[in-house]
Amino acid sequence: MQSPTHFDVFVADGFVLTELAGVVDVLRLVNRISAKPIFEWHFRSLRGGTINSSSGAMVPTTPLPARPNADYFVALGNSDANTRDLSLGATIATYKSRQARVVLLAEAASRYIAETGDEAGLHTTHWENRTVLSERYGLFETQSALAADVGPIITGAGMGATVDLMLSLAGHHVPSSVLMTVSDVLLHERIRHHSTLQPFSGQSVLATGDAALDTAIALMQNNIEFPIPISLIADETGLSKRSLERKFNRLLDTTPNGYYRALRLNKANNLLLNTDMRIHEIGLACGFPSGFTTIYRETFGVTPNAARRKGRTP
Repeated sequence: MQSPTHFDVFVADGFVLTELAGVVDVLRLVNRISAKPIFEWHFRSLRGGTINSSSGAMVPTTPLPARPNADYFVALGNSDANTRDLSLGATIATYKSRQARVVLLAEAASRYIAETGDEAGLHTTHWENRTVLSERYGLFETQSALAADVGPIITGAGMGATVDLMLSLAGHHVPSSVLMTVSDVLLHERIRHHSTLQPFSGQSVLATGDAALDTAIALMQNNIEFPIPISLIADETGLSKRSLERKFNRLLDTTPNGYYRALRLNKANNLLLNTDMRIHEIGLACGFPSGFTTIYRETFGVTPNAARRKGRTP
């Protein structure tokens, strides 16, 4: 009997539980459906012991081995993008030297990109982290896809796209019929290809059922940092400004300006709570060159600084 394919799953305090489930549930279901141990996995950390997720769930781990025998090393994203435990250059080199494939998700991917830099245009990470890489490190060329495969290194957006990536990796070891069954069990309607664009990546992934509305939303998503006039958006959809307003009101119960503003503020809120970008940088990245603090307080009821402090209080 062939030995199981082994995954070392690396976690640090603050790891993203969604990504852990995306990794392990795909492996577990492949084993269940295949009725044999196709995969096995161990949870690893730098020092071993119990590691806490950002949502409070705990995982027992063992320390990273000096001479790993895993076929894959998967590093999960983290609620603290600056945690030192994600600086994994030496670990990645060790696993690569042992012929393992290295999978880096979200913040783990962005840390690798920031610390290597020279191949930034070949890699990807979550869209929140792409904004930080461009604003802080001048790395503007990172990809906007769900995942990027560069030899032994795979970088990915993480979060819900973890399932797509794991199904793709599992496809190297089991028939497609098994993958489709796993996808069905997970109620994962469509296995997305690596090249699929992320939301806020420059192309809308939202389908409202109305072509003109989809086009308008795509234009808004593609112009977060430098908002464009609603009249120009209406021209691009082939509608009058008034007709576009009626569509937004009827289908989304808002105005185009209101939707656009909420879209930019929601992105700003994500960046505020999940990155260490400065408040002014966040305002600029989301199309608020001035007055961002006032606008944020009017919308969310607190200042950006107060929201950031509250969001990071255990």
